Amino acid sequence: MTTSVNKENREMSKKITECQWDRIVLAIIPNLSLMPTEPRMNIRRTMLVLTVSLFLTACAGHQKPTTLIGEPDTVKDARITADGQIPSSTQLESGDTFILPDPPLDAYGQIIVDFDDPLTDAERKALEAPLDFEFVLDIQETKDVERFFRFFTHDIRDRFEIWLKRSEQFLPEVRDIFAEYGIPHDLIYLPFLESGYNPMAYSRAGAGGMWQFMPRTGESFGMTFDWWIDQRRCPRLSTHAAAAYLSRLYNMFDDWYLALAAYNAGEGRISRAMQRSGTDNYFDLASINNLLANETRHYVPKFMAILKIIQNLEELGFDPIDWNNSPRLAEIEITGGTDLVALASTSGMDWDTFRQLNPSFRRQVSPPGKKVTIFVPEEKQTAVAAYLKKPSSAPFTGFQRYQVRRGDSWYVLSSRFDTPIDVLKRINNRTSNTLRIGESVMVPASPAAVAAARQSGGAASTQERASQRANHVVQSGDTLWSLARRHGVTVQTLAQANGITSGSTLRVGQRLYIPQIERAGTRTASATTNVVQYRVRSGDTLWRIAQRYGVTTSNLVAWNKLPRNGLIRPGDNLKIYVTQ
Repeated sequence: MTTSVNKENREMSKKITECQWDRIVLAIIPNLSLMPTEPRMNIRRTMLVLTVSLFLTACAGHQKPTTLIGEPDTVKDARITADGQIPSSTQLESGDTFILPDPPLDAYGQIIVDFDDPLTDAERKALEAPLDFEFVLDIQETKDVERFFRFFTHDIRDRFEIWLKRSEQFLPEVRDIFAEYGIPHDLIYLPFLESGYNPMAYSRAGAGGMWQFMPRTGESFGMTFDWWIDQRRCPRLSTHAAAAYLSRLYNMFDDWYLALAAYNAGEGRISRAMQRSGTDNYFDLASINNLLANETRHYVPKFMAILKIIQNLEELGFDPIDWNNSPRLAEIEITGGTDLVALASTSGMDWDTFRQLNPSFRRQVSPPGKKVTIFVPEEKQTAVAAYLKKPSSAPFTGFQRYQVRRGDSWYVLSSRFDTPIDVLKRINNRTSNTLRIGESVMVPASPAAVAAARQSGGAASTQERASQRANHVVQSGDTLWSLARRHGVTVQTLAQANGITSGSTLRVGQRLYIPQIERAGTRTASATTNVVQYRVRSGDTLWRIAQRYGVTTSNLVAWNKLPRNGLIRPGDNLKIYVTQ
Protein backbone atom coordinates (compact mmCIF):
# COMPACT_ATOMS: atom_id res chain seq x y z
CA MET A 1 0.00 0.00 0.00
CA THR A 2 2.85 2.38 0.82
CA THR A 3 4.31 1.99 -2.65
CA SER A 4 0.94 2.71 -4.22
CA VAL A 5 0.43 5.82 -2.10
CA ASN A 6 3.90 7.13 -2.94
CA LYS A 7 3.23 6.60 -6.64
CA GLU A 8 -0.08 8.46 -6.39
CA ASN A 9 1.68 11.31 -4.58
CA ARG A 10 4.35 11.55 -7.27
CA GLU A 11 1.74 11.58 -10.03
CA MET A 12 -0.23 14.25 -8.20
CA SER A 13 2.85 16.40 -7.69
CA LYS A 14 3.56 16.45 -11.41
CA LYS A 15 0.26 18.23 -11.97
CA ILE A 16 1.03 21.00 -9.52
CA THR A 17 3.09 23.99 -10.60
CA GLU A 18 6.38 24.76 -8.89
CA CYS A 19 4.93 27.90 -7.37
CA GLN A 20 1.97 26.03 -5.85
CA TRP A 21 4.21 23.33 -4.39
CA ASP A 22 6.59 25.82 -2.83
CA ARG A 23 3.67 27.51 -1.15
CA ILE A 24 2.11 24.23 0.01
CA VAL A 25 5.36 22.84 1.37
CA LEU A 26 6.35 25.97 3.27
CA ALA A 27 2.84 26.33 4.68
CA ILE A 28 2.82 22.74 5.96
CA ILE A 29 6.37 22.61 7.37
CA PRO A 30 5.80 24.91 10.39
CA ASN A 31 2.98 22.64 11.66
CA LEU A 32 4.63 19.27 11.28
CA SER A 33 4.59 17.27 14.51
CA LEU A 34 5.77 13.84 15.55
CA MET A 35 3.26 11.04 16.04
CA PRO A 36 4.03 7.57 17.45
CA THR A 37 3.88 4.55 15.21
CA GLU A 38 0.43 2.93 15.31
CA PRO A 39 -1.37 0.25 13.28
CA ARG A 40 -3.85 2.93 12.22
CA MET A 41 -1.18 5.00 10.45
CA ASN A 42 -1.87 3.59 6.98
CA ILE A 43 -5.51 4.64 7.29
CA ARG A 44 -4.39 8.07 8.47
CA ARG A 45 -1.99 8.43 5.58
CA THR A 46 -4.71 7.55 3.07
CA MET A 47 -6.95 10.20 4.66
CA LEU A 48 -4.08 12.70 4.44
CA VAL A 49 -3.56 12.07 0.73
CA LEU A 50 -7.30 12.52 0.05
CA THR A 51 -7.46 15.68 2.15
CA VAL A 52 -4.39 17.21 0.50
CA SER A 53 -5.87 16.38 -2.92
CA LEU A 54 -9.02 18.33 -2.08
CA PHE A 55 -6.87 21.07 -0.53
CA LEU A 56 -4.85 21.46 -3.73
CA THR A 57 -7.96 21.50 -5.88
CA ALA A 58 -9.38 24.33 -3.80
CA CYS A 59 -6.07 26.18 -3.84
CA ALA A 60 -5.80 25.98 -7.62
CA GLY A 61 -9.11 27.76 -7.94
CA HIS A 62 -7.95 30.82 -6.03
CA GLN A 63 -5.06 32.03 -8.14
CA LYS A 64 -6.77 35.06 -9.68
CA PRO A 65 -5.04 38.24 -8.46
CA THR A 66 -6.76 41.36 -7.20
CA THR A 67 -5.72 44.81 -8.36
CA LEU A 68 -4.22 46.93 -5.61
CA ILE A 69 -6.19 50.11 -5.09
CA GLY A 70 -4.36 53.11 -6.41
CA GLU A 71 -1.81 51.19 -8.49
CA PRO A 72 -1.53 51.50 -12.29
CA ASP A 73 -2.79 48.80 -14.62
CA THR A 74 -0.69 49.32 -17.70
CA VAL A 75 1.86 51.99 -18.52
CA LYS A 76 3.84 50.05 -21.07
CA ASP A 77 5.56 53.01 -22.65
CA ALA A 78 6.63 54.35 -19.27
CA ARG A 79 7.95 50.92 -18.18
CA ILE A 80 6.27 51.43 -14.82
CA THR A 81 4.94 47.92 -14.80
CA ALA A 82 3.98 45.68 -11.92
CA ASP A 83 5.51 42.19 -11.76
CA GLY A 84 2.23 40.56 -12.68
CA GLN A 85 2.03 42.59 -15.90
CA ILE A 86 5.21 41.02 -17.26
CA PRO A 87 4.36 37.95 -19.39
CA SER A 88 4.34 34.77 -17.31
CA SER A 89 7.29 33.37 -19.24
CA THR A 90 9.47 36.12 -17.80
CA GLN A 91 8.33 35.83 -14.19
CA LEU A 92 10.49 34.36 -11.47
CA GLU A 93 7.71 32.68 -9.51
CA SER A 94 5.99 36.01 -9.02
CA GLY A 95 3.32 36.01 -6.35
CA ASP A 96 4.88 33.05 -4.55
CA THR A 97 2.96 33.52 -1.32
CA PHE A 98 1.94 30.99 1.28
CA ILE A 99 -1.64 32.18 1.75
CA LEU A 100 -3.24 28.76 2.16
CA PRO A 101 -5.79 27.05 4.43
CA ASP A 102 -4.36 25.25 7.44
CA PRO A 103 -3.02 21.78 6.58
CA PRO A 104 -5.16 18.79 7.68
CA LEU A 105 -4.70 17.98 11.37
CA ASP A 106 -5.92 15.15 13.61
CA ALA A 107 -7.97 15.55 16.78
CA TYR A 108 -4.83 16.46 18.71
CA GLY A 109 -3.92 19.31 16.38
CA GLN A 110 -1.04 17.37 14.83
CA ILE A 111 -0.19 16.40 11.26
CA ILE A 112 -0.78 12.69 10.71
CA VAL A 113 2.57 10.93 10.31
CA ASP A 114 3.34 7.42 9.10
CA PHE A 115 6.58 5.70 10.07
CA ASP A 116 5.67 2.35 8.44
CA ASP A 117 7.82 3.09 5.40
CA PRO A 118 11.31 2.01 6.58
CA LEU A 119 14.41 4.05 5.84
CA THR A 120 17.01 2.56 3.54
CA ASP A 121 20.45 1.74 4.92
CA ALA A 122 21.86 4.86 3.24
CA GLU A 123 19.10 7.03 4.71
CA ARG A 124 19.58 5.58 8.19
CA LYS A 125 23.33 6.14 7.94
CA ALA A 126 22.85 9.76 6.82
CA LEU A 127 20.31 10.39 9.58
CA GLU A 128 22.66 9.06 12.26
CA ALA A 129 25.81 10.75 10.92
CA PRO A 130 27.21 13.54 13.12
CA LEU A 131 26.97 17.14 11.97
CA ASP A 132 29.74 19.71 11.75
CA PHE A 133 27.40 22.10 13.55
CA GLU A 134 27.12 20.46 16.95
CA PHE A 135 23.66 19.74 18.35
CA VAL A 136 22.81 17.85 21.54
CA LEU A 137 19.31 16.37 21.40
CA ASP A 138 17.21 14.13 23.59
CA ILE A 139 15.25 11.14 22.29
CA GLN A 140 12.12 13.13 21.38
CA GLU A 141 14.09 15.82 19.55
CA THR A 142 16.05 13.15 17.65
CA LYS A 143 12.73 11.62 16.58
CA ASP A 144 11.56 15.04 15.39
CA VAL A 145 14.66 15.27 13.18
CA GLU A 146 13.80 11.91 11.66
CA ARG A 147 10.25 13.10 10.94
CA PHE A 148 11.48 16.09 8.97
CA PHE A 149 14.22 14.02 7.33
CA ARG A 150 11.53 11.69 6.03
CA PHE A 151 9.39 14.61 4.94
CA PHE A 152 12.13 16.18 2.82
CA THR A 153 13.54 12.94 1.36
CA HIS A 154 10.26 11.08 0.83
CA ASP A 155 7.16 13.29 0.84
CA ILE A 156 8.53 16.28 -1.09
CA ARG A 157 11.67 14.84 -2.65
CA ASP A 158 10.93 16.32 -6.10
CA ARG A 159 10.41 19.74 -4.56
CA PHE A 160 13.62 19.49 -2.53
CA GLU A 161 15.54 18.70 -5.73
CA ILE A 162 14.22 21.92 -7.27
CA TRP A 163 15.34 23.87 -4.22
CA LEU A 164 18.81 22.35 -4.50
CA LYS A 165 19.11 23.32 -8.14
CA ARG A 166 17.82 26.85 -7.49
CA SER A 167 20.27 27.36 -4.62
CA GLU A 168 23.33 26.84 -6.84
CA GLN A 169 23.25 30.39 -8.21
CA PHE A 170 23.26 31.86 -4.68
CA LEU A 171 25.23 29.50 -2.42
CA PRO A 172 28.81 30.52 -3.39
CA GLU A 173 28.19 34.19 -2.64
CA VAL A 174 26.22 33.40 0.54
CA ARG A 175 29.15 31.24 1.69
CA ASP A 176 31.64 34.07 1.06
CA ILE A 177 29.49 36.70 2.81
CA PHE A 178 28.94 34.49 5.86
CA ALA A 179 32.67 33.83 6.05
CA GLU A 180 33.26 37.61 6.18
CA TYR A 181 30.96 37.88 9.19
CA GLY A 182 32.34 34.78 10.92
CA ILE A 183 29.00 32.95 10.71
CA PRO A 184 29.18 29.11 10.92
CA HIS A 185 29.29 27.62 7.43
CA ASP A 186 26.24 25.39 7.95
CA LEU A 187 23.97 28.41 8.37
CA ILE A 188 24.24 29.16 4.65
CA TYR A 189 21.56 26.48 4.25
CA LEU A 190 18.94 28.33 6.33
CA PRO A 191 17.15 29.67 3.19
CA PHE A 192 16.12 26.09 2.36
CA LEU A 193 14.02 26.26 5.50
CA GLU A 194 12.93 29.87 5.10
CA SER A 195 11.97 30.02 1.42
CA GLY A 196 13.29 27.07 -0.56
CA TYR A 197 16.05 29.50 -1.64
CA ASN A 198 13.47 31.54 -3.54
CA PRO A 199 14.24 35.31 -3.54
CA MET A 200 10.68 36.04 -4.67
CA ALA A 201 9.00 34.25 -1.74
CA TYR A 202 6.51 36.06 0.49
CA SER A 203 4.98 34.65 3.67
CA ARG A 204 1.41 35.00 4.82
CA ALA A 205 2.63 37.43 7.50
CA GLY A 206 4.40 39.66 4.94
CA ALA A 207 7.98 38.40 5.28
CA GLY A 208 9.83 38.57 1.97
CA GLY A 209 12.87 37.29 0.09
CA MET A 210 14.90 34.13 0.47
CA TRP A 211 15.84 35.15 4.05
CA GLN A 212 12.20 36.09 4.88
CA PHE A 213 12.69 39.50 6.46
CA MET A 214 9.64 41.31 7.80
CA PRO A 215 9.36 44.88 6.44
CA ARG A 216 10.33 46.55 9.70
CA THR A 217 13.33 44.28 10.27
CA GLY A 218 14.44 44.70 6.67
CA GLU A 219 14.26 48.49 6.97
CA SER A 220 16.35 48.35 10.15
CA PHE A 221 19.11 46.74 8.07
CA GLY A 222 18.87 49.35 5.32
CA MET A 223 16.64 47.52 2.84
CA THR A 224 13.97 49.61 1.09
CA PHE A 225 10.45 48.24 0.63
CA ASP A 226 8.03 50.44 -1.33
CA TRP A 227 5.96 50.59 -4.53
CA TRP A 228 9.08 50.66 -6.70
CA ILE A 229 11.46 48.22 -5.08
CA ASP A 230 11.69 45.49 -2.45
CA GLN A 231 15.32 45.03 -1.53
CA ARG A 232 14.49 42.07 0.70
CA ARG A 233 14.36 40.21 -2.62
CA CYS A 234 17.93 41.19 -3.49
CA PRO A 235 20.07 38.08 -2.73
CA ARG A 236 23.24 40.07 -2.02
CA LEU A 237 21.72 42.80 0.16
CA SER A 238 19.48 40.41 2.06
CA THR A 239 22.36 37.99 2.69
CA HIS A 240 24.47 40.77 4.18
CA ALA A 241 21.47 41.70 6.31
CA ALA A 242 20.92 38.08 7.38
CA ALA A 243 24.59 37.70 8.35
CA ALA A 244 24.47 40.94 10.35
CA TYR A 245 21.20 39.92 12.03
CA LEU A 246 22.46 36.44 12.95
CA SER A 247 25.65 37.98 14.33
CA ARG A 248 23.60 40.38 16.43
CA LEU A 249 21.40 37.56 17.73
CA TYR A 250 24.41 35.44 18.65
CA ASN A 251 26.01 38.35 20.48
CA MET A 252 22.73 38.86 22.29
CA PHE A 253 22.15 35.24 23.38
CA ASP A 254 25.70 33.79 23.18
CA ASP A 255 24.16 30.59 21.83
CA TRP A 256 23.48 29.56 18.23
CA TYR A 257 20.39 27.51 19.14
CA LEU A 258 18.76 30.54 20.74
CA ALA A 259 19.98 32.75 17.88
CA LEU A 260 18.24 30.47 15.35
CA ALA A 261 15.05 30.43 17.42
CA ALA A 262 15.17 34.23 17.65
CA TYR A 263 15.72 34.51 13.88
CA ASN A 264 12.46 32.61 13.47
CA ALA A 265 10.37 34.11 16.27
CA GLY A 266 12.11 37.42 17.04
CA GLU A 267 14.50 38.25 19.85
CA GLY A 268 11.70 39.74 21.95
CA ARG A 269 9.72 36.51 22.09
CA ILE A 270 12.77 34.40 22.95
CA SER A 271 13.89 36.85 25.64
CA ARG A 272 10.42 36.79 27.22
CA ALA A 273 10.32 32.98 27.06
CA MET A 274 13.68 32.83 28.86
CA GLN A 275 12.43 35.22 31.55
CA ARG A 276 9.23 33.24 32.12
CA SER A 277 10.94 29.86 32.25
CA GLY A 278 14.13 30.86 34.05
CA THR A 279 16.24 28.86 31.57
CA ASP A 280 18.62 29.91 28.81
CA ASN A 281 18.70 26.50 27.13
CA TYR A 282 16.85 26.33 23.82
CA PHE A 283 15.89 22.68 24.18
CA ASP A 284 14.52 23.26 27.67
CA LEU A 285 12.45 26.13 26.28
CA ALA A 286 11.20 23.92 23.45
CA SER A 287 10.14 21.19 25.89
CA ILE A 288 7.82 23.48 27.89
CA ASN A 289 4.26 23.35 26.59
CA ASN A 290 2.87 26.55 25.06
CA LEU A 291 6.03 28.53 25.74
CA LEU A 292 7.16 28.62 22.10
CA ALA A 293 5.10 28.32 18.96
CA ASN A 294 5.25 24.96 17.18
CA GLU A 295 7.12 26.55 14.28
CA THR A 296 9.85 27.82 16.61
CA ARG A 297 10.05 24.57 18.62
CA HIS A 298 10.57 22.63 15.40
CA TYR A 299 12.92 25.14 13.79
CA VAL A 300 16.18 23.52 14.92
CA PRO A 301 15.06 19.90 14.24
CA LYS A 302 13.94 20.92 10.75
CA PHE A 303 17.22 22.65 10.10
CA MET A 304 19.14 19.62 11.36
CA ALA A 305 17.22 17.38 8.96
CA ILE A 306 18.17 19.67 6.07
CA LEU A 307 21.83 19.66 7.12
CA LYS A 308 21.91 15.88 7.27
CA ILE A 309 20.51 15.71 3.74
CA ILE A 310 22.89 18.36 2.39
CA GLN A 311 25.92 16.57 3.84
CA ASN A 312 24.87 13.25 2.28
CA LEU A 313 23.32 14.26 -1.05
CA GLU A 314 24.93 11.66 -3.27
CA GLU A 315 24.43 8.85 -0.74
CA LEU A 316 20.72 9.75 -0.68
CA GLY A 317 20.45 9.79 -4.48
CA PHE A 318 20.40 13.57 -4.96
CA ASP A 319 22.64 15.36 -7.45
CA PRO A 320 25.53 17.12 -5.73
CA ILE A 321 25.48 20.92 -5.55
CA ASP A 322 27.38 22.54 -8.41
CA TRP A 323 29.42 25.27 -6.71
CA ASN A 324 30.52 26.66 -10.09
CA ASN A 325 27.03 27.47 -11.32
CA SER A 326 26.89 30.98 -9.86
CA PRO A 327 27.22 33.90 -12.32
CA ARG A 328 30.04 36.40 -11.78
CA LEU A 329 28.31 39.74 -11.32
CA ALA A 330 29.37 43.36 -11.49
CA GLU A 331 27.67 46.09 -9.43
CA ILE A 332 26.67 49.24 -11.31
CA GLU A 333 25.02 52.32 -9.83
CA ILE A 334 22.21 53.82 -11.89
CA THR A 335 20.23 57.05 -11.63
CA GLY A 336 16.62 57.13 -10.50
CA GLY A 337 14.07 56.75 -13.29
CA THR A 338 16.28 54.58 -15.53
CA ASP A 339 14.41 52.47 -18.07
CA LEU A 340 15.46 48.97 -17.00
CA VAL A 341 14.00 47.19 -20.02
CA ALA A 342 15.90 49.42 -22.43
CA LEU A 343 19.06 49.01 -20.37
CA ALA A 344 18.78 45.23 -20.48
CA SER A 345 17.92 45.11 -24.18
CA THR A 346 20.67 47.42 -25.42
CA SER A 347 23.17 45.53 -23.26
CA GLY A 348 22.34 42.21 -24.88
CA MET A 349 20.12 40.78 -22.13
CA ASP A 350 16.47 39.81 -22.27
CA TRP A 351 14.21 40.99 -19.47
CA ASP A 352 14.00 37.50 -17.98
CA THR A 353 17.77 37.35 -17.50
CA PHE A 354 17.98 40.86 -16.06
CA ARG A 355 15.15 40.29 -13.62
CA GLN A 356 16.54 37.04 -12.31
CA LEU A 357 19.75 38.91 -11.49
CA ASN A 358 17.81 41.89 -10.05
CA PRO A 359 14.64 40.48 -8.43
CA SER A 360 14.26 43.45 -6.07
CA PHE A 361 12.74 45.70 -8.76
CA ARG A 362 8.94 45.79 -8.69
CA ARG A 363 8.69 48.02 -11.75
CA GLN A 364 10.54 48.24 -15.06
CA VAL A 365 11.83 51.69 -14.10
CA SER A 366 14.21 52.29 -11.21
CA PRO A 367 12.87 54.32 -8.24
CA PRO A 368 12.81 58.09 -8.93
CA GLY A 369 14.97 60.47 -6.99
CA LYS A 370 17.51 57.97 -5.74
CA LYS A 371 20.47 56.00 -7.03
CA VAL A 372 20.31 52.23 -6.82
CA THR A 373 22.62 49.36 -7.67
CA ILE A 374 21.99 46.81 -10.38
CA PHE A 375 23.79 43.51 -10.91
CA VAL A 376 24.86 42.41 -14.40
CA PRO A 377 27.17 39.68 -15.71
CA GLU A 378 30.75 40.91 -15.74
CA GLU A 379 30.92 40.48 -19.50
CA LYS A 380 27.96 42.91 -19.88
CA GLN A 381 29.49 45.63 -17.71
CA THR A 382 31.01 47.58 -20.61
CA ALA A 383 27.79 47.51 -22.65
CA VAL A 384 25.73 48.73 -19.68
CA ALA A 385 28.19 51.55 -18.98
CA ALA A 386 28.02 52.60 -22.65
CA TYR A 387 24.22 52.68 -22.56
CA LEU A 388 24.17 54.82 -19.42
CA LYS A 389 26.32 57.44 -21.18
CA LYS A 390 23.78 57.89 -23.97
CA PRO A 391 21.40 60.89 -23.81
CA SER A 392 18.51 58.51 -24.41
CA SER A 393 19.21 56.83 -21.07
CA ALA A 394 18.53 60.03 -19.11
CA PRO A 395 16.08 59.61 -16.23
CA PHE A 396 12.43 59.34 -17.20
CA THR A 397 12.95 59.07 -20.92
CA GLY A 398 9.65 57.16 -20.76
CA PHE A 399 7.94 60.40 -19.68
CA GLN A 400 7.09 63.69 -21.30
CA ARG A 401 5.79 67.09 -20.28
CA TYR A 402 2.04 67.66 -20.18
CA GLN A 403 0.38 71.08 -19.92
CA VAL A 404 -2.40 71.18 -17.35
CA ARG A 405 -5.82 72.05 -18.83
CA ARG A 406 -9.12 73.18 -17.37
CA GLY A 407 -10.72 70.38 -15.37
CA ASP A 408 -7.43 68.56 -14.74
CA SER A 409 -6.52 67.35 -11.26
CA TRP A 410 -4.07 64.83 -9.87
CA TYR A 411 -6.90 62.29 -9.82
CA VAL A 412 -7.83 62.98 -13.45
CA LEU A 413 -4.19 62.62 -14.54
CA SER A 414 -3.83 59.48 -12.42
CA SER A 415 -6.80 57.86 -14.16
CA ARG A 416 -5.83 59.10 -17.62
CA PHE A 417 -2.25 57.84 -17.44
CA ASP A 418 -2.91 54.79 -15.24
CA THR A 419 -0.41 55.91 -12.62
CA PRO A 420 -1.01 56.38 -8.87
CA ILE A 421 -1.34 59.97 -7.65
CA ASP A 422 1.54 59.60 -5.18
CA VAL A 423 3.79 58.36 -8.02
CA LEU A 424 2.89 61.35 -10.22
CA LYS A 425 3.59 63.71 -7.32
CA ARG A 426 6.90 62.04 -6.55
CA ILE A 427 8.01 62.21 -10.18
CA ASN A 428 7.18 65.91 -10.23
CA ASN A 429 8.56 66.57 -6.74
CA ARG A 430 5.20 67.93 -5.60
CA THR A 431 3.31 67.77 -2.31
CA SER A 432 0.47 70.19 -3.08
CA ASN A 433 -2.93 68.81 -4.13
CA THR A 434 -3.48 71.80 -6.42
CA LEU A 435 -2.65 72.04 -10.14
CA ARG A 436 -2.66 75.36 -12.01
CA ILE A 437 -3.97 75.68 -15.55
CA GLY A 438 -1.06 76.11 -17.95
CA GLU A 439 1.66 74.60 -15.76
CA SER A 440 3.65 71.58 -17.00
CA VAL A 441 3.98 68.22 -15.25
CA MET A 442 5.76 65.00 -16.20
CA VAL A 443 3.48 62.15 -17.25
CA PRO A 444 4.00 58.72 -18.87
CA ALA A 445 4.73 59.11 -22.57
CA SER A 446 1.92 56.92 -23.85
CA PRO A 447 0.96 58.27 -27.30
CA ALA A 448 -2.65 57.14 -26.94
CA ALA A 449 -3.00 58.66 -23.49
CA VAL A 450 -1.41 61.95 -24.53
CA ALA A 451 -3.67 62.18 -27.59
CA ALA A 452 -6.71 61.56 -25.43
CA ALA A 453 -5.53 64.19 -22.98
CA ARG A 454 -5.12 66.81 -25.71
CA GLN A 455 -8.66 66.14 -26.91
CA SER A 456 -10.03 66.42 -23.37
CA GLY A 457 -12.51 69.21 -22.88
CA GLY A 458 -12.27 69.52 -19.11
CA ALA A 459 -15.25 69.05 -16.80
CA ALA A 460 -17.81 68.35 -19.52
CA SER A 461 -15.80 65.48 -20.98
CA THR A 462 -15.09 64.22 -17.46
CA GLN A 463 -18.84 63.98 -16.84
CA GLU A 464 -19.26 62.20 -20.17
CA ARG A 465 -16.53 59.67 -19.38
CA ALA A 466 -17.94 59.18 -15.88
CA SER A 467 -21.37 58.45 -17.31
CA GLN A 468 -19.91 55.91 -19.73
CA ARG A 469 -17.96 54.21 -16.93
CA ALA A 470 -20.73 54.54 -14.32
CA ASN A 471 -20.83 51.80 -11.71
CA HIS A 472 -23.39 53.28 -9.32
CA VAL A 473 -26.94 54.59 -9.75
CA VAL A 474 -27.89 57.20 -7.16
CA GLN A 475 -30.54 55.99 -4.71
CA SER A 476 -32.77 58.00 -2.40
CA GLY A 477 -30.69 59.32 0.49
CA ASP A 478 -27.36 59.11 -1.35
CA THR A 479 -25.01 62.08 -1.01
CA LEU A 480 -21.44 62.60 -2.13
CA TRP A 481 -20.38 62.38 1.51
CA SER A 482 -22.23 59.10 2.22
CA LEU A 483 -20.95 57.48 -0.99
CA ALA A 484 -17.39 58.64 -0.34
CA ARG A 485 -17.48 57.22 3.19
CA ARG A 486 -19.05 53.95 2.05
CA HIS A 487 -16.40 53.31 -0.60
CA GLY A 488 -13.32 54.67 1.16
CA VAL A 489 -12.65 57.68 -1.06
CA THR A 490 -12.71 61.41 -0.38
CA VAL A 491 -15.57 63.66 -1.42
CA GLN A 492 -13.10 65.66 -3.54
CA THR A 493 -11.95 62.53 -5.38
CA LEU A 494 -15.52 61.42 -6.02
CA ALA A 495 -16.50 64.88 -7.29
CA GLN A 496 -13.43 65.18 -9.54
CA ALA A 497 -14.06 61.71 -10.99
CA ASN A 498 -17.52 62.83 -12.11
CA GLY A 499 -16.75 66.42 -13.18
CA ILE A 500 -18.90 68.01 -10.49
CA THR A 501 -18.22 70.15 -7.41
CA SER A 502 -17.95 68.91 -3.85
CA GLY A 503 -21.20 70.68 -2.96
CA SER A 504 -23.25 69.24 -5.82
CA THR A 505 -26.68 67.77 -5.04
CA LEU A 506 -27.23 64.28 -6.44
CA ARG A 507 -30.38 63.25 -8.31
CA VAL A 508 -32.07 59.88 -7.83
CA GLY A 509 -31.22 57.81 -10.90
CA GLN A 510 -28.06 59.79 -11.66
CA ARG A 511 -25.22 57.59 -12.89
CA LEU A 512 -21.88 58.04 -11.10
CA TYR A 513 -18.43 56.56 -11.47
CA ILE A 514 -16.94 55.54 -8.09
CA PRO A 515 -13.25 54.74 -8.62
CA GLN A 516 -12.81 52.62 -5.50
CA ILE A 517 -15.42 50.09 -6.63
CA GLU A 518 -13.62 49.47 -9.91
CA ARG A 519 -10.16 49.43 -8.43
CA ALA A 520 -11.19 47.13 -5.60
CA GLY A 521 -12.19 44.24 -7.76
CA THR A 522 -14.78 44.69 -10.55
CA ARG A 523 -11.99 45.31 -13.03
CA THR A 524 -9.97 42.44 -14.42
CA ALA A 525 -6.68 42.68 -12.62
CA SER A 526 -3.57 43.10 -14.70
CA ALA A 527 -1.22 43.54 -11.73
CA THR A 528 -0.41 40.66 -9.43
CA THR A 529 -1.13 41.34 -5.77
CA ASN A 530 -0.87 39.29 -2.64
CA VAL A 531 -3.24 39.48 0.29
CA VAL A 532 -1.31 39.85 3.54
CA GLN A 533 -3.14 39.10 6.77
CA TYR A 534 -1.59 41.48 9.30
CA ARG A 535 -2.15 41.22 13.05
CA VAL A 536 -2.08 44.63 14.75
CA ARG A 537 0.59 44.96 17.42
CA SER A 538 0.99 47.33 20.33
CA GLY A 539 2.15 50.73 19.09
CA ASP A 540 0.83 50.23 15.54
CA THR A 541 -1.09 52.98 13.78
CA LEU A 542 -2.82 52.90 10.41
CA TRP A 543 -0.25 55.34 9.08
CA ARG A 544 2.70 53.18 10.16
CA ILE A 545 1.13 50.04 8.71
CA ALA A 546 0.31 51.85 5.46
CA GLN A 547 3.90 53.13 5.18
CA ARG A 548 5.28 49.66 5.89
CA TYR A 549 3.34 48.05 3.03
CA GLY A 550 3.38 50.95 0.57
CA VAL A 551 -0.38 51.61 0.65
CA THR A 552 -2.54 54.46 1.97
CA THR A 553 -4.57 54.71 5.17
CA SER A 554 -7.72 55.10 3.09
CA ASN A 555 -6.88 51.78 1.43
CA LEU A 556 -6.70 50.10 4.82
CA VAL A 557 -9.98 51.66 5.94
CA ALA A 558 -11.78 50.59 2.75
CA TRP A 559 -10.34 47.05 2.60
CA ASN A 560 -11.18 46.33 6.23
CA LYS A 561 -14.39 48.37 6.60
CA LEU A 562 -12.91 50.27 9.52
CA PRO A 563 -14.69 53.14 11.25
CA ARG A 564 -14.11 56.59 9.79
CA ASN A 565 -11.64 57.47 12.56
CA GLY A 566 -9.50 54.46 11.59
CA LEU A 567 -9.44 53.08 15.15
CA ILE A 568 -7.49 49.81 15.46
CA ARG A 569 -6.52 47.77 18.51
CA PRO A 570 -3.74 45.24 19.21
CA GLY A 571 -4.90 41.83 18.05
CA ASP A 572 -7.06 43.13 15.19
CA ASN A 573 -6.50 41.38 11.87
CA LEU A 574 -6.12 43.57 8.79
CA LYS A 575 -6.29 42.55 5.15
CA ILE A 576 -3.64 44.30 3.02
CA TYR A 577 -3.24 44.02 -0.76
CA VAL A 578 0.46 44.13 -1.64
CA THR A 579 1.58 44.41 -5.28
CA GLN A 580 4.31 42.04 -6.48
